[in-house]
Amino acid sequence: MAAAPGRPRALRCLDCGATVGDRWRCACGAPLEFADPPIPDGDAPTLVAADPDAAAVSNARDARNGLWAFESLLAVGDDPADRVTLGEGLTPLVDADAGAAGDADDWDAAFKLEYVSPTGSFKDRGATTTLTRARELGVERVVEDSSGNAGAAIATYAARAGIDAAVYVPADAKASKLRAIRRAGAEPVRIDGSRADVTEACVAALGDGDDADSAWYASHAWNPAFFEGTATVAYEIAAQREWNAPDAVVTPLGHGTLFLGAYRGFRRLQRAGWIDEVPRLYGAQAAGIAPVVRALHGADAADPEGQHNAVADGIQIAEPVRMGEIRDAIADTGGDAVAITEAATERELDRLHAAGFYTEPTCAVAPAALRRLRERGDVAPGDDVVVPLTGSGLKR
Repeated sequence: MAAAPGRPRALRCLDCGATVGDRWRCACGAPLEFADPPIPDGDAPTLVAADPDAAAVSNARDARNGLWAFESLLAVGDDPADRVTLGEGLTPLVDADAGAAGDADDWDAAFKLEYVSPTGSFKDRGATTTLTRARELGVERVVEDSSGNAGAAIATYAARAGIDAAVYVPADAKASKLRAIRRAGAEPVRIDGSRADVTEACVAALGDGDDADSAWYASHAWNPAFFEGTATVAYEIAAQREWNAPDAVVTPLGHGTLFLGAYRGFRRLQRAGWIDEVPRLYGAQAAGIAPVVRALHGADAADPEGQHNAVADGIQIAEPVRMGEIRDAIADTGGDAVAITEAATERELDRLHAAGFYTEPTCAVAPAALRRLRERGDVAPGDDVVVPLTGSGLKR
């Protein structure tokens, strides 16, 4: 069901049940979700790279629209004029082992090449839907806190929308990511301290909504519009596999932006009747900063070598905002979370580069986790697995 013309969809708190027009979190402190996420009627569409009206198939959708080809599943952008897009989505799904040399031929999986997105990471999925929501609401200024990729994506899509942006980043954020933020015209605000300190400073900058300096929180961890975008990875995986879900999906896991997006997407597809089963979802965390692994399996499993995995900087989140949702998704799908050491990450990164997948280090935790899961027997030799490669090596 689409929202009424000119009226953005309302949000609802899953903890206390309150419904609001828009705010960054519920008054009770819990994250908010869309009150009426769309579940389309009818059969799954066929994607065609042409005008659907001229296609020789029924129920066609124009693949040239990228992830917006799945508009009937999205809770934002009911009016196409509000959509803030750079053609993101429908990233390649490739055989990981085709043409690989050396020891890279044991992935036995498909890689979803998210790093070919407009700003070089999967965060573009959330940025297009988040800035679309901002445009629907008439927002004039947004703020975000990020270790890099989300900030670059929000800054870029804010520029596309003509909306001012400031991005709060750790003081040691990579120069390449700071350049991307600045070049888009956004203001990077460097904050000393922990990742939590960065978020606290960003929230303090929101204002009360009544003064000229107030801003809208385009958070990749809190904003439900961001998860509408990351859910499209599930829609694409299913569509690219002729509407058959894989047995398992393995993603990096920090705040759970992609992990939960995939879960929500596959669940929505199942409710629409477009897939039969939801895949098992596995999250790869950085050893030493692996709160989900710690909660599920204890301190030794979360920090197996007593050292932090410093190279996987994109997922070093000690307190995920949606921890309960992540654990529920793992339990619901029969998945798990594993902690990946720095040494294992670097080995896997070398394998990826040698096989032609030029990704940033954080990406490598997911295929490294797949290797561990196969060793443990959690993923069987015949299982059909998809691993998203989330960020470009050009950002290193």
